[in-house]
Amino acid sequence: MSTQATYDDANLCLRLYELRREETLRKARGWFAQYFGPTNMEELNKLAPPGSQENTYLRMVTSYWDMACAFVTSGVLNQELFCQTNPECLFVWVRLRPLVPAWREAFNNPKAYHNLETVGNAFMKHMEAIGPETLPAFEARINSMVKRG
Repeated sequence: MSTQATYDDANLCLRLYELRREETLRKARGWFAQYFGPTNMEELNKLAPPGSQENTYLRMVTSYWDMACAFVTSGVLNQELFCQTNPECLFVWVRLRPLVPAWREAFNNPKAYHNLETVGNAFMKHMEAIGPETLPAFEARINSMVKRG
């Protein structure tokens, strides 16, 4: 995370913010923040079965953030500026991370969420560099927000 951000980077971050304000994506993000906390595929299938509104919300949130992270992994968007302006990306990655290996296996896609994983892991290393308790505190805070049942 060391190259100088440009005005184009800033404009793309602003555009990503505008997209997050779209009404349906806002609802999907709200659902994800409140209810998404499965740790295995069985829990996931109960929470967001295929064809359900919850599954649609899940796909919207995860595909949005994987797309946004693809801008970073492809070199189109400055990683440091992206992480400074998009902490929700890390929020999504921390919640999704336990499921990714099983998801990749279930769908026979070893690259599923690769961009989100790459940027999310870099973001985690950045937080760890801030201080040893920064990332664990962040993870505990977001995981305590999940409404179960």
